[in-house]
Amino acid sequence: MKMETTLNTWYCSVSVASVWTSPESARAIDELGLINPVRLNDWLEKLPYEQRLDLCDGNRIQTQLLYGEPVILEGVQGDWAKVIAVWQPSKKDERGYPGWVPLAQLKEAQPIDAQGFAKVTVGKAQLLHTDGTPLVVVPMNTLLPYVGEEGDYLRVCTPDGYALLLNSDAVRAPSIHQFAKSPPLVAVDKGLTFLDLPYFWGGMSSYGYDCSGFTYNMLKACGHSIPRDAGDQARGGVEILMGNVEQWEKGDLLFFANDEGQGNVRHVGFYYGNGLILHSPSTGKSIELLKLAGSSLESELCAVRRYGTVEG
Repeated sequence: MKMETTLNTWYCSVSVASVWTSPESARAIDELGLINPVRLNDWLEKLPYEQRLDLCDGNRIQTQLLYGEPVILEGVQGDWAKVIAVWQPSKKDERGYPGWVPLAQLKEAQPIDAQGFAKVTVGKAQLLHTDGTPLVVVPMNTLLPYVGEEGDYLRVCTPDGYALLLNSDAVRAPSIHQFAKSPPLVAVDKGLTFLDLPYFWGGMSSYGYDCSGFTYNMLKACGHSIPRDAGDQARGGVEILMGNVEQWEKGDLLFFANDEGQGNVRHVGFYYGNGLILHSPSTGKSIELLKLAGSSLESELCAVRRYGTVEG
């Protein structure tokens, strides 16, 4: 099918949209994850282990978008849009993370005149229509422009028009680059609130994270922007001597590679201190604290990086 060529800014119009490798990557079992409104919990509960694993082994999902997240729409092929996720740095494209999203889960951007941005700080927050009725539940780190306050609420701009977000569920900044920064050890403390959350390949939300989605989002919650994928994360930040554990600090990122650390980076987690890592391990497992010594990861350690003090 011929692809229509276009070049516009659009927004994710569902709570979480998966970015697929190609329109052919989605399977019949994924239908609930492709519609608007997305039925994320129902989709995830429906996926047996083998089908979840195939999202990774079949290279089906690349990343995810959160409600209101902007993308460059490069073209349309049938019911699918080819997009660039501009808030997710990647070596795959200098503009952001590329992939495909169902067109039904996007809306074209409209001009707005906002005071700044609000960032959701709780695991999940309820957005309300301006008449007080429920609109959509959005995950942590959802970023929306705001235009003012109404009592206990912020009036925010969404793909579905104006909405209300509890003041207590968000922090504000003049732009997406000006949120107050917290040290990386705070990212670890935020990550602990997601213990036992099941791993999800490509996951970028509090419905399920993959390993680098977890580190990306916990640091994003602390005001730091890092690359989306583990391999890119391992090339940034400040290098910390891998063999000198005494120099490791809580919040450092530990990277692991195939072939006993000599191959491609395949995993990342936070250093917790006391020889422990906090990570989102793999399909079928959940976010956990793990003693590195004696684990299968110990021999695969390949790099230690520090973000949040000197940006890299």
